[in-house]
Amino acid sequence: MPRYGIAIDSTKCIGCHSCRVACQNQNELHFDETFNWIKSKDRGQYPSYGKEFIPLQCNHCENAPCQRVCPTGATYTSKEGVVLVNPKTCVGCKYCMEACPYKMRIIDHRRGIVEKCRLCIELVREGGTPACVTTCPTQVRIFGDLDDPNSAISRFIAQTGAQPLRPDLGTVPKIFYKRS
Repeated sequence: MPRYGIAIDSTKCIGCHSCRVACQNQNELHFDETFNWIKSKDRGQYPSYGKEFIPLQCNHCENAPCQRVCPTGATYTSKEGVVLVNPKTCVGCKYCMEACPYKMRIIDHRRGIVEKCRLCIELVREGGTPACVTTCPTQVRIFGDLDDPNSAISRFIAQTGAQPLRPDLGTVPKIFYKRS
């Protein structure tokens, strides 16, 4: 069974928000809801000034704090290693939102539950790729099996030394970043 993850080359991100829009369309989210954020950081100083754009999303942690605190078991990890939410058992208590050190969960006010990135698992199980990956014009994201040393994601991580955000938290994220 694969163990899915995403590697993000933030040096390629142009801040276009295509990933956000594709995610919103794929997941039928309202225009002000998203599972993907783009953080903008100033770099350098005049006259050599620029911006760095850092795509953010659920890190699909192997040691997920959000899963540990869920009183109903609605937050769970799939056989592919994707952290998911069962909308039938989520009571919207928001414990998972507080427990997530990355603050990557949102409230679905229409359904009264807490939601998050699902790595488009429905598409992936049918042989597809997450919408945020396929829509990116600069190919910032690489999706694949972290346990396959020959996969594009594993090769990218090995070649670039990409690291998860905040490995010191012990959550063991499956989203890796190459940063400038």
